[in-house]
Amino acid sequence: MTAKTLTAKTDIEIARAATKLPIAQIGAKLGIPAESLIPYGHDKAKVDRAFVAGLAGRKDGRLILVTAINPTPAGEGKTTTTVGLGDALARIGKKSAICIREASLGPNFGMKGGAAGGGHAQIVPMEEMNLHFTGDFHAITSAHNLLAAMIDNHIYWGNSLEIDERRIVWRRVMDMNDRALRDMVVGLGGVSNGFARQTGFDITVASEVMAILCLANDLEDLQDRIGRIVVAYRRDKSPVYARDLKADGAMTVLLRDAMQPNLVQSLENTPAFVHGGPFANIAHGCNSVIATQTALKLADYVVTEAGFGADLGAEKFFDIKCRKAGLKPAAAVIVATVRAMKMNGGVAKADLGAENVAAVTKGCPNLGRHIANVKGFGVPVVVAINHFTSDTEAEIAAVRDYVAKQGAEAVLCKHWAHGGAGAEELAQKVVALAESGASAFAPLYPDEMGLFDKIDTIARRIYHAGEVIADKSIRDQLRAWEAAGYGHFPVCMAKTQYSFSTDPNLRGAPTGHTLPIREVRLSAGAGFIVVICGEIMTMPGLPKVPSAETIGLNDEGLVVGLF
Repeated sequence: MTAKTLTAKTDIEIARAATKLPIAQIGAKLGIPAESLIPYGHDKAKVDRAFVAGLAGRKDGRLILVTAINPTPAGEGKTTTTVGLGDALARIGKKSAICIREASLGPNFGMKGGAAGGGHAQIVPMEEMNLHFTGDFHAITSAHNLLAAMIDNHIYWGNSLEIDERRIVWRRVMDMNDRALRDMVVGLGGVSNGFARQTGFDITVASEVMAILCLANDLEDLQDRIGRIVVAYRRDKSPVYARDLKADGAMTVLLRDAMQPNLVQSLENTPAFVHGGPFANIAHGCNSVIATQTALKLADYVVTEAGFGADLGAEKFFDIKCRKAGLKPAAAVIVATVRAMKMNGGVAKADLGAENVAAVTKGCPNLGRHIANVKGFGVPVVVAINHFTSDTEAEIAAVRDYVAKQGAEAVLCKHWAHGGAGAEELAQKVVALAESGASAFAPLYPDEMGLFDKIDTIARRIYHAGEVIADKSIRDQLRAWEAAGYGHFPVCMAKTQYSFSTDPNLRGAPTGHTLPIREVRLSAGAGFIVVICGEIMTMPGLPKVPSAETIGLNDEGLVVGLF
């Protein structure tokens, strides 16, 4: 969501006024026959796995990544731009599709809000998308917690696998922010309730099951990956896997329907695949591989996004998702706003409405760092200036001039107020970049590089850190995983989204800072190593005044307060 513009309507009012096409007509735009759609009402459907499997061998369309500067309270509008660009590509005659993540209930009822875009660049049905949608997250939650229950049940009935209760690493999950569940003791109340042990909850979007679903190619691959999940260790520190507990089959059954991509539409009836939703600061932050690959087989242009700023989302998109799925992005869009540049230049949120060209110029190095980083992957870049009504011509010119000096072009976009029509210039620039053949995509590091060296490479080349600090125990753990055959895994960096550093208050483009590694975790099923830097919570808490306090139903039975 961006800012108040020419219309006084809220996002939810705009979405309700949309003229939605029956989902079969949206599928027909991409050549999906009605019988290959599994309807969830009139305006959303899952795409049948048999149809998806039948697309193998088709030529891929062009993949466009939308990423952004580091998020600020001023707002950037990455999802809004993703939707607006998808609509704009359709307006200029391109067969386009949009691929984004599903929304987590936790942030919706906390403070982040929804994940369907905003203004006149939204995905609909917006309310359902930001609530229960097609039940994918509930399936992931159930599959994850089934495995947790089977661990404790196995110990209760004799523990033939010799699981060391002190070394169980599989926690439980729920899709809600609840700080009281971060650390807890289960199994209290006597022998019949099992063995008492310390554990806790993470939010569902931090689950390895979520990451696995978003990286798996099909049900067979899904079950194989689930089977490789490390759930605990024995006293000799040998791993215990989900397949050892014979949990992989039942978990796959629970996820069978969730694996099928969800098809919906934009306000302008552009097809949109909304599937999967791993967080970008504690997971890899991209929609599912199966949705992206399906879209690429059906559309000439596929616009997708990666969570938070390019230092997190884009890096993981390139180094994890593209590496694992063999994707080759044709171009990237970096979303920025004049207001965010001013905040990076030291202006307080309350003062953002006043013109301040000097602050814009002072804050632009954050954008410049992201431009250089994305170019470092061999992907050509265009900057989208997401327009706010308070922006002045001089401020916009300052951003354009700065971007030009970085060897890129900045385009003013008004899709929030005008939908696809407000992003047509951006669409033309994206097509020119994509069809120029300028992309020479390559991941940041090779598979064979050591795990710590991969961390160090990201820290120095993406974050511009001066050093990486890790205890001997962490370095020893990384070497042990290399010896166990996991050295080829990419690394998934978990840090604050608000800064290139681990200090959320350090804006701009800092250099020479220290990157402390607090913890490393093996996601053997997903196929990456999670590296936790600084204070990162895998179970968020609600703010002092959560959004849930203003959400309810009005006299007509319609949802109010969700946005």
